[in-house]
Amino acid sequence: MTNNDIFKKLRVALMLRDDQIVEILELVDFRISKTELSAFFRAENHENYVECGDQVLRNFLNGLVIHLRGTKENPKNPTAVLAKHKAEIPAKEGTSERPEFKAKPKDEERARGDQSPSKTKSAAKKKPFKKPAPKVQVVEKVKFNFGKNKKS
Repeated sequence: MTNNDIFKKLRVALMLRDDQIVEILELVDFRISKTELSAFFRAENHENYVECGDQVLRNFLNGLVIHLRGTKENPKNPTAVLAKHKAEIPAKEGTSERPEFKAKPKDEERARGDQSPSKTKSAAKKKPFKKPAPKVQVVEKVKFNFGKNKKS
């Protein structure tokens, strides 16, 4: 895994925009432009792709610590900072707010983690167990001699 891959994954996981990354790097006095930054996030076969050096990634990680935790004199709550990033993401057109994706469980009663499923509903849903029909033998059993004659 390259430094570019790590940088991309952190950017997506923390929901950071280019201007936010530039601000984070400025916290540790590392200046970089948005165009230089976008070169790190390009595909490897792109003509403007640039390999992310150790120095850039190291400064980003140090700046990220300061951005999320704050300094010793002025500490921050990392959860509040991440919630602020999430709130800054614009909603899609046609919706008033940004909906969260939650997959619906197949059996909502079973998916609840705080309670066990009620026995009255599940007992009514259960079907009685039926024995499967016996298998019908399609081919008769054949004994193979594997090329050996019994007469010998």
